[in-house]
Amino acid sequence: MNYLAHSYLAFSDEQIVGQFLEDVIPNRDRFSYPEKMQQGITLHREIDTFTDSHAEISEAKKIFSPLVRLYAGAFVDVSMDFFLANSLDDQDLKNHAEKVYLVLRKYQEFLPEKLIRMVNGMEKDQWLYNYKEEWGIQYSMQNVLNKAKYLDKDLPVFEIFLRNKPQLQKHFDVFFPELLAHAKLVNFRF
Repeated sequence: MNYLAHSYLAFSDEQIVGQFLEDVIPNRDRFSYPEKMQQGITLHREIDTFTDSHAEISEAKKIFSPLVRLYAGAFVDVSMDFFLANSLDDQDLKNHAEKVYLVLRKYQEFLPEKLIRMVNGMEKDQWLYNYKEEWGIQYSMQNVLNKAKYLDKDLPVFEIFLRNKPQLQKHFDVFFPELLAHAKLVNFRF
């Protein structure tokens, strides 16, 4: 899952912070954060493990894998954020996005400089809210291509997304309620 889903599946402000920290800190540093942030880090990992082993996600990856091979999962993650954004009421999506930026600012002292720079860009360009737009997802997919070491930056990944949008939507519709239930169960165990 990508930034919107991870933040949406957090059950406290500190877990939102932990969800974002997971992608940018070394594993050995995770225990240096407050307990609720550690829970967010653990929840992020649980979400990723559940996602990577889910049959719907495996099928969705087949849509992208002929073009991007091992990077298919990253493009599925971005696609799932599009469908999540569009499953939410517009005002709820706006409120969630604003809350995430406020929370990350509130706990800025815990964020590495690299993450602060990313949050600045996210907020300025309204990434979380704009995941609902096709151009927002196109931008995110191009971002993945730009960062991918072994992929041509001009691959038509967005066109693959558009051509397969109905099928990807079906995968999301089955997968996401199960992911939400799993995240609630993990949170209950904390």
